[in-house]
Amino acid sequence: MNHLGTGRSRGPNWILRLHALAVYAFLYAPIVVLVAFSFNADHRNAAWKGFTLDWYVRLLSNETVHRAVANSLKVGLVATLVATVLGTMAALALSRHRFLGRGLVGGLVFIPLVVPEIVMGLSILTFFLTIRQPLSLYTVMLAHIAFCVSYVVITVRARLAGMDPSLEEAAADLGATPWETFRLVTLPQILPGVVSGALLCFTLSFDDFVITFFTAGVGANTLPLTIHSMLKFGVTPEINAVSTLMLGCTVTTMTLYTWMERKRSDG
Repeated sequence: MNHLGTGRSRGPNWILRLHALAVYAFLYAPIVVLVAFSFNADHRNAAWKGFTLDWYVRLLSNETVHRAVANSLKVGLVATLVATVLGTMAALALSRHRFLGRGLVGGLVFIPLVVPEIVMGLSILTFFLTIRQPLSLYTVMLAHIAFCVSYVVITVRARLAGMDPSLEEAAADLGATPWETFRLVTLPQILPGVVSGALLCFTLSFDDFVITFFTAGVGANTLPLTIHSMLKFGVTPEINAVSTLMLGCTVTTMTLYTWMERKRSDG
């Protein structure tokens, strides 16, 4: 009986493992091919002709890509900094204070997370046109801040929910001012959540295409927009090289985010 039961359990396990392997292959095989062909000596990207680093060397002298990377970094860093500050303040207000419309504001936080990006981009574009704001790199920054704040609020609120409020009460009883309580007690406790939200914001901002496409003006091309422009002339190993570097940046940031989330959960 035990052997039969073991056999029945092993059968479905092998099927599930095979299914999981097929799903992962479907998701990641194209990425592996893209990375491999970024080292391909054939400029037509049709067949493997040998290993080369020429496409990465070309990127070092490509001024268009340099400007795009600089723009992406500017937008990502500014959007991350502002969204992290605003999101942390909003999370503290929603978690620690009661005010009129608190439930409504808490619900509105989730809207950027569920609204399709094309709708979000179009609505922000309509807003800028309504107030007659010319599109530029600054409008891209404002747009990215608008959709990044929600991610910080949710991440920091989750950290605040797991924090013992008696620590803040004890600090207040000992004579600490609200600012001292936040700086010496609250902030160290929620710092992993704040950093996790910031890393997530930077990744989303650096990789964003749809919202950036709607809000970028002349000369405000970010790296995703530049890659899209390069694709009009065909997929070349140079595009694969740019995408590989972008993928590496994203994976590194998300690895840090995952590590911070684990640290937050363990803490």
